[in-house]
Amino acid sequence: MNNQTLPRVVAIGGGTGMPVLLRGLKDLPIELTALVTVADDGGSSGRLRNEMAIPAPGDIRNVIAALSDAEPMLLELFQHRFAEGNGLSGHSLGNLLLAAMTSVTGNFNTGIKEISRVLNVKGKIYPISNDNMSLHAEMTDGTIVSGESNIPLSNKRIKRVFLSPQPIKPLPNAVRAIEAADLVVISPGSLYTSIMPNLIIPQVKESLKETKAKVVYVCNVMTQFGETTGYAASDHVQAITDHIGEGCIDAIVVHNEPIEKSIQAVYAEENAAPVIYDTERLIDMGVGIIEGDIIDHSQATVRHDNTKIAKLLYSIL
Repeated sequence: MNNQTLPRVVAIGGGTGMPVLLRGLKDLPIELTALVTVADDGGSSGRLRNEMAIPAPGDIRNVIAALSDAEPMLLELFQHRFAEGNGLSGHSLGNLLLAAMTSVTGNFNTGIKEISRVLNVKGKIYPISNDNMSLHAEMTDGTIVSGESNIPLSNKRIKRVFLSPQPIKPLPNAVRAIEAADLVVISPGSLYTSIMPNLIIPQVKESLKETKAKVVYVCNVMTQFGETTGYAASDHVQAITDHIGEGCIDAIVVHNEPIEKSIQAVYAEENAAPVIYDTERLIDMGVGIIEGDIIDHSQATVRHDNTKIAKLLYSIL
């Protein structure tokens, strides 16, 4: 790492886990880049994709909000979701603004850049691709489920996920960011529907293999029904390895404290449970282990603590 420059940290992901990670990282003395999935096809994002043929804006919107230093009221407005109105109901204002800026600039990535400038975003935000992509899953019984929002509803075990149409081209800036990084962080989040759509793009996969950066995966603390039921920490790593190849994941961040029984009971009603931290298998896989109490104990639900995660990750730079 060049001592004359800030360490370059690239975060890859989407869903609800990535904004939490980024809120912790954004105030560190680093050069931060977020690479975000655009495979969402549900809700407001899905409607805008279908009507305007643009990549899904929802995950991008949440990342912009996480990295923005704008006035709280402006951010509240950006995240506002209309509850009523013919054609407006269900839409987020931020999604509409991203769609509008894409129309004005003629390019989704340029639209993100302009919105980021207006909202005083710290760091860079890139969609993993400018392509309007769809996610599909092949289940262990051989059936194919199409659509990011449909995959967790199938109630079947996932064998692999893939994208269409082929070939999906990554944003060149996204690939360059991975190649130039000092640390690449794969964020927590829905493993198959928020994380994998980024990693399985061929040029992204290759850049993760070739980068000199340490690649660290922040593992989910709880399993997710419809995606990772019964998964241990090593199963998460194995799933990533099965999709992008051996040797890409250098280390995993895991929570090593028990989850309160009362909270476990709430999650059990949704067929979710704590991810088993299976140290020996992780060691056998050659994956470094970064462990600690990484959840926010002030929450009634299990959420990563952004400050704790950021401190752990910064310590390995």
